[in-house]
Formats: sequence, C-alpha cells, structure tokens
Amino acid sequence: MTSLRAKFVRRTTRAFFKTIDAEKADVHAMRKTWHAAAKVLWTASKVKVEQAEVNRLHAEWLRPEGSPEDKLLLYLHGGAYVMGNCATHRQLVSYLAKYSGIKALLPEYRLAPEHPFPAAIDDAVDLYRSLLADGYAAENIVIAGDSAGGGLTMATLLSLRHAGDPLPAAACLLSPWLDLAATGESMTTRAKKDPWFQPEDMPIVAAYYCREEELKSPLVSPVYAYLSGLPPIYIQVGEDEILLSDSTRAAEKVKAAGGEVEIEIWPGMWHVFQAFLLQVPESKKAAKKIGAYVRRALRCDPVAP
Repeated sequence: MTSLRAKFVRRTTRAFFKTIDAEKADVHAMRKTWHAAAKVLWTASKVKVEQAEVNRLHAEWLRPEGSPEDKLLLYLHGGAYVMGNCATHRQLVSYLAKYSGIKALLPEYRLAPEHPFPAAIDDAVDLYRSLLADGYAAENIVIAGDSAGGGLTMATLLSLRHAGDPLPAAACLLSPWLDLAATGESMTTRAKKDPWFQPEDMPIVAAYYCREEELKSPLVSPVYAYLSGLPPIYIQVGEDEILLSDSTRAAEKVKAAGGEVEIEIWPGMWHVFQAFLLQVPESKKAAKKIGAYVRRALRCDPVAP
C-alpha cells in the first residue's frame, strides 16, 4: 500500500508540474530557478563534500566516513539533458554514498540546448577514461544515473563497449529516459496516472537535445541498441510513470542478449521518486537498496545499520 507521505508528495508535486507549459517554457529560466532553489538541500550526515575539477568538468566528491579510496560510484545527474547540476543532485547522491559506504563523484556535464547530442556522452566517456588513467580499476567503478542521467549512463556503456574500453562493475538506472522517440506503450497506458509528465510534451523536450532524425539513434535512445556485452544492470522505475516502458523494454533486451539485469517496478511511484528519500518511506527504502546493490557489485561487505 502506498504510504500517506507518498500520496501527499505526489499530489503536491503534481500541482506544480501542472503549471508548466512545455511549449512556452523558457528552459534557461527554469534551469536557473531549479539550480538556485536546490542550494537549500542538505546532505547526508558524515558525508564530506569536496569541490573539484575532473577532466575539465566541475564536479563534487561525496565521501562517507571510512569509504575505501579505490572504489567509486560515478553518478550522472538527470534533468532532461537541459538542466541539473551538483546542487540539484547533491542530496540524493550523498545518501546513495552513505548507504553504499562508497565515495561518489557527481560531475556537471555540458547541457543542451547550448551543447546538444553528443556533448554529454563525450563528457561522460572522457571523464570515465580519465578515472581509469588516474588509477581506478574498471571493476571498482559503478556508474549510475536518474532520468536523462540514466539514459546517459547507458549511452556511456554502449560507447565504451564499442570502443573496447574496460567496462565498469555494474550500472544503476533510476527511472531512465531511454527512448526519446517516446514509442513505449506506457506513453498511453500511464498517461492518466503519471503525476508529472504528459506524452505530448516529450518531443518538445527531446528537441532541445537532438534533431528529429536522431531520436532513434542507439546513443540517444538506448532501447534501440543491441544491448549485449554490458555489465550487470539494476533498474528502479515507478509503476505510474510514462517512461515505464523505457525500463521494461531495455531490461527485456538485456536479458535477450544474455546479460544480467534486475528491474524493480515500484507500485504507486512516479519519476525519480528516490529523490524524495527524506519525505517518503518508499523512496528511502529504494535508495538503501541501491546502496546495497552498489556495495555488492564492488564486492564490499554490507554497511552496518
């Protein structure tokens, strides 16, 4: 049964998203507002935040007390490829670092429309390679991301696989945006249930990132890629989001290609519900499960409760 807190957050956030007109929205103004508002979010206790520049990108290291130096969670933030930064995702990633006991790196890749496809992928791939050059072993890295960051995570894996680079130990996807062409059946079946997004808005948002003829490119929309030869993948997605089919189709393709994938569909939940871990018990539970998965993927003992 969905908690009362989840129902309240769902209702209040739905009211906010109903005020947004995708056709008339000024993406730069929205970016500025979200980035500024996010500065009030606090981080998990006993997690140190360090500003850094990694491979020419501004980034933050989030280090839980006692975290091993040789293991790393690389987190690629969401925001539809047009917004999002360290401030917007610091809170969520600090708790994922705390729950996993693994330090996290949160970079700010280039955003559209100023820097459309494939700029974000180039940044993520180059940053990953720089980590390897700095001495991190691929088997000691997990890549994760939410929404567009989940799509970017998959595109990064595909790019690394194609180039023959060593792949990370695993990947975690939170409500990933994997089909910018918006062809999944959940665009119809979840249209009335999704508290945030409407199917007709997706092409408007996607157009900031890529051209129409690129929508089904495997690196733009990984559901159209051949998903073989990838590391184990863990997916969490809300039952009521129009992007549900992005996750289910990707999971099916990974399994069909002989890969390892675990997908969880959370009843009554919406897009990137994990971000509300301080308000919603389901969100906190999901974040803790991600932490445990990262810990297992990196062959670490469980974190003490």
